[in-house]
Amino acid sequence: MIDLTPAQRRAFRAQAHHLHPVVSVSSNGLTPSVLKEIDHALQAHELIKIRVYGEDRAHRDSIMETVCTELQAAAVQHIGKTLVVWREKREEEASTAASSERPKKPVSKAKSAKALSARRGIASLTAKAPKKTHWFAAPSKSRRNAAD
Repeated sequence: MIDLTPAQRRAFRAQAHHLHPVVSVSSNGLTPSVLKEIDHALQAHELIKIRVYGEDRAHRDSIMETVCTELQAAAVQHIGKTLVVWREKREEEASTAASSERPKKPVSKAKSAKALSARRGIASLTAKAPKKTHWFAAPSKSRRNAAD
């Protein structure tokens, strides 16, 4: 379990204030699959909220302690049924995930205006638009002079 200074804990609480819980622990408790999901969420986000359903505060405290010891994370806050946990991203997992990605498909040329605007933005359509034309012909000078 990682120990945080009070200043770090305060900063993490401020960052976590607007977050929503990404993992829920229900009546089944802290199963290996739930631990794996918490591990994935920590790797992706570093700072997460966990929602624990249950009335027993001691049970929630034990869940927080188990998560922090098994996943080498730091307990930031336990308020009500919400636990806030932080762990720095692991480099070895990040490098293996990047190498296992599929190669990206080449981008084909867009054939419709809708696809073109989605790929390049609306500016590409307006930049190539022809000069604005009038819907009706303006009266010529000779016609104006004849009417006067």
